[in-house]
Amino acid sequence: MRDNVVRLAFSGDAERFDKFCRIVQQAVPEANAGVLRGSAITGRRWKDNAPFDSDGPGSSDLDLTLVGSDVLRYYTLGGYWIPGIHSRPLSDDDPDIAPELVPLRQKLVAMVGRPVNIQGTCDWVQSLRGDLMGQPYLILFGHVGEA
Repeated sequence: MRDNVVRLAFSGDAERFDKFCRIVQQAVPEANAGVLRGSAITGRRWKDNAPFDSDGPGSSDLDLTLVGSDVLRYYTLGGYWIPGIHSRPLSDDDPDIAPELVPLRQKLVAMVGRPVNIQGTCDWVQSLRGDLMGQPYLILFGHVGEA
C-alpha cells in the first residue's frame, strides 16, 4: 500500500511522503496514529471506481485520518458525524470545523498539490472501519487500537 501511495499521490517521491508523515505527526503529537484511506490506497474512487487522478493531475484528494480520542478536541461541535467519536473531514466543503488544523491542512495541500481532508476518529472506530468492515488504510505513524 505504501508503494501505491508514493507512486500515485507523491509522484514516486518517497522522501516527500516521509516528510508528509513527519509533518502530520509533529503537528498533532497527541494522535495515537495517522492513517491514509481512500483512492490513494486502493487506486480507485469508491463512488464510481474511477482511477486515482482520473480528472487530471492533482484532482484526487488525500483522506487523512487522525486516530485517538485526544485529537477529537480539534473539531467543533458541528464538525461531527458522531459527536466526540467520529468527525466529518476538514475539507473545502467544511473549512471551519477544525480551526486549529487549518494551518496543517494548508501546509499539506501546498506540499502535495492536491486537496487533503483531515478527519478525526476514535481508535475503535478506525479498527471497526478497517479491520471489521474491510476498508483499507495505511498507517503513516503510530498504532491503531491504542488507548
